[in-house]
Amino acid sequence: MAGGVIVADSGGKQYHSHVTAYVIVTCIVAATGGLMFGYDIGISGGVTSMDEFLSKFFPSVYRKSKDVTSDTNQYCKFDSQLLTLFTSSLYLAALVASFIASTISRVFGRKVTMFGGGIMFLAGSLLNGFAQNVAMLIAGRILLGIGVGFANQAVPLYLSEMAPPHIRGALNIAFQLAITTGILIANLLNYGLSKMERNGWRWSLGLAAIPALIMSIGAIFLPDTPNSFIQRGQNDKARQVLQNIRGTEDVNNEFEDLLEASEVARLVTNPWGNILRSQYRPQLVITLLIAFFQQLTGINVIMFYAPVLFKTLGFGDDASLMAAVITGLVNMFSTLVSLFTVDKFGRRILFLQGGIQMIICQLVVGSMIAAEFGTSGQGDFSRSAGNVTITFICLYVAGFAWSWGPLAWLVPSEIFPLEIRSAGQSINVSVNMLFTFIIGQVFLTLLCHMKFGLFYFFGGFVIIMTIFVYFFVPETKNAPIDEMNKVWKAHWFWARFIPDNAAGLGQRKSSTYTPLV
Repeated sequence: MAGGVIVADSGGKQYHSHVTAYVIVTCIVAATGGLMFGYDIGISGGVTSMDEFLSKFFPSVYRKSKDVTSDTNQYCKFDSQLLTLFTSSLYLAALVASFIASTISRVFGRKVTMFGGGIMFLAGSLLNGFAQNVAMLIAGRILLGIGVGFANQAVPLYLSEMAPPHIRGALNIAFQLAITTGILIANLLNYGLSKMERNGWRWSLGLAAIPALIMSIGAIFLPDTPNSFIQRGQNDKARQVLQNIRGTEDVNNEFEDLLEASEVARLVTNPWGNILRSQYRPQLVITLLIAFFQQLTGINVIMFYAPVLFKTLGFGDDASLMAAVITGLVNMFSTLVSLFTVDKFGRRILFLQGGIQMIICQLVVGSMIAAEFGTSGQGDFSRSAGNVTITFICLYVAGFAWSWGPLAWLVPSEIFPLEIRSAGQSINVSVNMLFTFIIGQVFLTLLCHMKFGLFYFFGGFVIIMTIFVYFFVPETKNAPIDEMNKVWKAHWFWARFIPDNAAGLGQRKSSTYTPLV
């Protein structure tokens, strides 16, 4: 049984599993749902910096961006609520869609939800590519948002439920890797298509149809998860899929635990009401705060508006788009660090190290901008100051990419018990999308009014969230997804909320994870 592991517990049960090609392929295909999200994050900022796009849809912003008079305030050149609505409307739609997706995911399964997300995203990309006015742009963004809400609801759950416990972190982070890959592809396309004399922005927006097609077609051929089959009363299919993804027919112990978790889930007729019960307090609080803090790192300021931000700092059109490509490359390759370390070193150490790195970088970037522009917003970055600023922005992106980027999707998807898992993931997605919308909508206005202090503002939240992780987020690596109550029961603070008879406790108070020889 080389290449597998035994998960043994003090109650005498053992889970046998291998890292099979079957589970790897299915998780990679599912994770491509992140391409849609990432492509949109990357493409919107580049498109809003293209002159043809701005002059057609936002002429007042275009005129202000070309104003080179001496009294031009660099901080305020792109301040427009209508322009930011183009970016942020997607996330408001995703927030609402995530609640609908929760019910669809629970009743019809994860793969149906992913397929629906791909189709909606495809429709939105086509509408944006052929847009003739702002109304068509916003309508397309709303359809894209529904697709993102569905995909972000279903894909992390799918990955957590399919993966063996000892590589669950790595396979789940494949979703974040797909997001960063989508951002990089979008940045590269923006750089190339911006050189077209006409309609480069149409190609940038319309090519979002490609990741949507990959997601839709892939979902057709994917199996659903064992948990989802059991939840819908299809136990034979659940056992077959479990045997396929574990690479062995000896899945009785794990299958029994899944059935036990499902029986508990069936007793819960109102997951939205039950999630407020005290025994689910640890999962709910941690999910709410992780989703909130992820957006208050300020990362989407960089991802959404990288070209606009770099143009604000005095970079030319080509240089600003190339700087966005560089940050996209850093983002993607840094995510690989998390992929290979999360199941070895655990979630907490990445959260903490990434937080410290981001704090330092935000202080440096804010100070560099303050030194060059001051509070007046007038002047130009010197070449050396610009290079230093880009370097620390890249270090900031790297710290996020191997910590709060992937872990904010991984941890909430693995900590909820089956009976409230879909509801919990919806809360994760909706809080994330709500604050993504808020930050996306107000960033350019905040930059205009808070100036360089905006980077200190986000840095302050990173300090708070790093302290929160240190005291209140337990380590979840290697813990079987339906035995997670043991993690809370062992925590100094959260143990008080977990009843002694909670599912997954019983006589099995602790688990060990021993590699097969």
